[in-house]
Amino acid sequence: MPNVIPTNHHKGDDMISIATTQLWVHDQNEALEFYTTKVGMELRQDVSFPELGGFRWLTVGPATQPDISIVLMEIPGPPVMDAETAEKVRELMNLGFAGTVFLATDDCQKDYETLRGRGVEFTEAPEERPYGIDAGFRDPSGNNVRLTQVKEGL
Repeated sequence: MPNVIPTNHHKGDDMISIATTQLWVHDQNEALEFYTTKVGMELRQDVSFPELGGFRWLTVGPATQPDISIVLMEIPGPPVMDAETAEKVRELMNLGFAGTVFLATDDCQKDYETLRGRGVEFTEAPEERPYGIDAGFRDPSGNNVRLTQVKEGL
C-alpha cells in the first residue's frame, strides 16, 4: 500500500505541523484540472484503493510548499456518510460554506490578472482591506478561495 500520509514531520520538534487539509469536491477530475491548470498547483498524490470501494486519495499543493497538501475529497457514500448527511454537505458547498482556502501572495493584483487569464472567475476583485489586499473566487465545487497580500508588519 502506498504511503498517503506525509513523512516529512520533523521528529523531535516541539511543534506539530500542518501537512494536509481537505476540501469537499463534487468531481475529483474537475477539481484536479481546476487546481493544477487554473490555480497553478501541482499534483501531489493520486492513489485509488480498490479494497476500499475505489476510494481515491487525491492531493494538490503549491510547488513552493512541498510539505503542505490539499486533499480533493469526493463526498463519500455509506457507510462513511449517509445520504442525508451527504446532501447537507452538498448544500453547504453550493452556498460556499463547506471550506475555504487562503492563498498568500506578494502581489495580489498581478496574481489576480494571471488567474483570470487562466479562466478563474473571481467573485471579488482585489480590494484594499485593513489587513492588506484581498480577492476571492470559488472553485467548481463552490469552495471559497481567498487570494491575499498581507500588509507588512502584520
